[in-house]
Amino acid sequence: MSLAASRNNWAIDEITALFSQPFMELVHQARSIHCECFDPNEIQISTLLSIKTGACPEDCQYCSQSGHYHTDVQTEKLLSLDEVRTQAAEALNSGATRFCMGAAWRSPPKSAMPALIDMIKTVKGMGLETCMTLGMLNEEQTQALKNAGLDYYNHNLDTSPEYYPQVITTRTYQDRLDTLTRVRTAGIKVCCGGILGLGETRQDRAKLLQQLANMPEHPESVPINLLVSIEGTPLESTETLDSFEFVRTIAAARILMPHSRVRLSAGRDNMSEELQALCFLAGANSIFYGEKLLTATNPQAEADRTLFQKLGIKAEAAHSLTGTKLTGTKADTGFTSNKNKHTNANNIPCHTLT
Repeated sequence: MSLAASRNNWAIDEITALFSQPFMELVHQARSIHCECFDPNEIQISTLLSIKTGACPEDCQYCSQSGHYHTDVQTEKLLSLDEVRTQAAEALNSGATRFCMGAAWRSPPKSAMPALIDMIKTVKGMGLETCMTLGMLNEEQTQALKNAGLDYYNHNLDTSPEYYPQVITTRTYQDRLDTLTRVRTAGIKVCCGGILGLGETRQDRAKLLQQLANMPEHPESVPINLLVSIEGTPLESTETLDSFEFVRTIAAARILMPHSRVRLSAGRDNMSEELQALCFLAGANSIFYGEKLLTATNPQAEADRTLFQKLGIKAEAAHSLTGTKLTGTKADTGFTSNKNKHTNANNIPCHTLT
């Protein structure tokens, strides 16, 4: 009997029981499901680019881009298409299969939509999957992004419905769910996860996963972020989450959403090699690659190369190009795949957790 049958009716008691299992049993269960659904030694690689940075009107207490807090983030206008094209080419050369573009908006302004559509078409034409995170969307905006060819839309729930008002007050949990419904209805794949270490309880983490796992369709991509404490934000002094609790959440996400990509996202720069290896063992099979994850640091490329060589991990094969000539400095990443070895390129400084 398959261990990986998908369900969308998880009771909270079932999820808390998962968290309460002995650690080794939980990880073993998650690993078994992971091996049934995926190549357990393959990692999907994404690159994240901030296409519009800072001055966000939202008050998310973890975010350096919020206009409510005084951080060292410099406000930047929407990038040009040429700048995005160059960064996408470097991402593809580095081995990424998905290019994520994030903008610090409550929702995208009407005046920016033509530029966003051009970015999607350009990046998709280079052979990369496209993802955007632009804040809340209405039906017209969602359909326009779909018509342009957008593959994924990222819109995180962040935490449980009960704890959410302690972190964000400028938009509701239902606002987020409504945007996700529009995205799914339009036929765009969903990238949706949360942030751990916000001061929430285990019950909150279980309820976050319940929200994700009980969607009519599981998110195709589930980013699990570990809070990066940013000076100047209300959560800058929050106590660091216990590492084993973080791994338990990764494992529970893999069990609840067996066919989703579970992405080890923000916070990796503060994780030891051993902790990252435990996360991969527990079912994480996607990362962001590049020295910067928006304004937060990400592991150095050499550190990732070394770790993946130690673990015998290979990158998911990159999509083939569609006649686009790549630009940018090339250097072997050390990743192996079923196709060619990939090359390394620098990422640009930017920020939002995704």
